[in-house]
Amino acid sequence: MTQDIVLIHGAFCGGWCFSDLMPVLAARGFNCAAPDLPYHVPGPTLPPDPRLAKLGIADYTRDMAAFVKRYAAPPIIVGHSMGGIIAQQLAAQGLARALVLLTPAPPWGVLPSTADEMNLAKGLMQAAPFWDKALNPSFEVAKGDSLASLDPQAQNRVFDMFSAESGRALFELFFWMFDLEHATAVDIAKVTCPVLVVSGSDDKVISAATGRKVAGLYANATFEEAAGRGHFLIMEEGAAKLAGGCADWLASVTK
Repeated sequence: MTQDIVLIHGAFCGGWCFSDLMPVLAARGFNCAAPDLPYHVPGPTLPPDPRLAKLGIADYTRDMAAFVKRYAAPPIIVGHSMGGIIAQQLAAQGLARALVLLTPAPPWGVLPSTADEMNLAKGLMQAAPFWDKALNPSFEVAKGDSLASLDPQAQNRVFDMFSAESGRALFELFFWMFDLEHATAVDIAKVTCPVLVVSGSDDKVISAATGRKVAGLYANATFEEAAGRGHFLIMEEGAAKLAGGCADWLASVTK
């Protein structure tokens, strides 16, 4: 029986970032959809849509909830990076049959685990005030953190597909302790579906230590650390093997 999978991308990205995973999943019998979050238009130097600056994590989650509710039954949800927190919030609403969280952003209350994670937040401060703007991505920043696992040619190719991101959403992710709305909070006890968390050992954005903390929140979770992988493990060499491993795990928990 074909199973439905919805793949949710992270900050500065679009559904295109799952292009290496989806053929493998499709060959294993999964019906894949990778929608774009609102106003995430490829083109790292394009002027951002002014509506993007007004959106936060809650808006993204509402948009993805509306998408997921089109299915007759809750699909499997895959979330990468920022998409991981959206996926967790959807699961807490009972909208996921299973979760696959790839280098996921942690929910409200989980502190950074490494100096690299803290330095990324410090870097955002240099764009202050950034929380009421839509921000274009920086190649110099991306090649040193989110794209650090890719070779230089791939870094340029992938970055050329990047989009602007909501400063409000980034504030809610990185500075959750100042967010009175608790936009990234998850009702942990309501996430009862199987959860797989995969973190790259070399991830400079969301460390494997943080990924392990995320897995530890959920009663029915499995954690895997991918040796030598970075934050953009979904498009680096070995992405097909990653997809195959996820498919194997899904086969074992969704019989």
